[in-house]
Amino acid sequence: MPMNAEPQPVAPVPHRWRPTPLMQLSLLAHVAMLALVLVHWPLWPWALGLLLADHVLLFTVGLIPRSGALGVNWTRLPQAAAGGGGIAITIDDGPDPEVTPGVLRILAAHGAQATFFCIGERAERYPALVRACVQAGHAVENHSYHHRHAFALMGWWRLRRELEQAQRRLGELAGVTPRFFRAPAGLRNPLLDPLLQQLGLQLASWTRRGFDTVSADADTVLARLSRDLHAGDILVLHDGHAARSALGEPVVLQVLPRLLELIAERHLRTVTLRDALPQARA
Repeated sequence: MPMNAEPQPVAPVPHRWRPTPLMQLSLLAHVAMLALVLVHWPLWPWALGLLLADHVLLFTVGLIPRSGALGVNWTRLPQAAAGGGGIAITIDDGPDPEVTPGVLRILAAHGAQATFFCIGERAERYPALVRACVQAGHAVENHSYHHRHAFALMGWWRLRRELEQAQRRLGELAGVTPRFFRAPAGLRNPLLDPLLQQLGLQLASWTRRGFDTVSADADTVLARLSRDLHAGDILVLHDGHAARSALGEPVVLQVLPRLLELIAERHLRTVTLRDALPQARA
């Protein structure tokens, strides 16, 4: 995108929500429990117990970031991208003025592309970094507006506000409207998938993550990311909330060059998640 180009974000096409088998079963259970109470009121304690068990199950599944039981969830790239040796590096929780520029320099030095899942309010504080990501050929995607720890507990309207506010601001700043969403820490609830479908967003988690927000040991983080490294993998590092080494250096800046060297040695190529979308939807 030229330096003087005006942002022209285009809204993704909404999709009709298709409940997963687990969600279909849950909806049927709700109807059955209501009918049970209406037919024979004294059975209401049993109906309430079953209802609570259903909600506990759905909440527990939402705490498994790589689960697809609540909706379509990318844990690997589609076969078309994987078949071409594609691998996706995703960078979460930025932009960060101390870390993101270093990440961009490393990616440029290796001719690599990445997907930045940006927090909306941080993007507003550092708009030049968002534009720098796009101008370098990387993708900027939606990681919520506030990155609340209680994201998985939010109701419909708060979830919608988190997603829409980030979607609007990131689209304005990047000039390209996000097509992907990653939940904070990967945690979500059953209300998220129909909302993502309304907004035309695809949920993406990961194949492996390095836990580089809690581990300051570069060797350990690299080992987690590179274990059984194959085409189609989606890997996660962080420019925001990055752990620091004993010398104060963000661990992502120690891990990323070595990871990119491994990717090159295995004759893989980095792609953005957007690059991996089927052509008809891209």
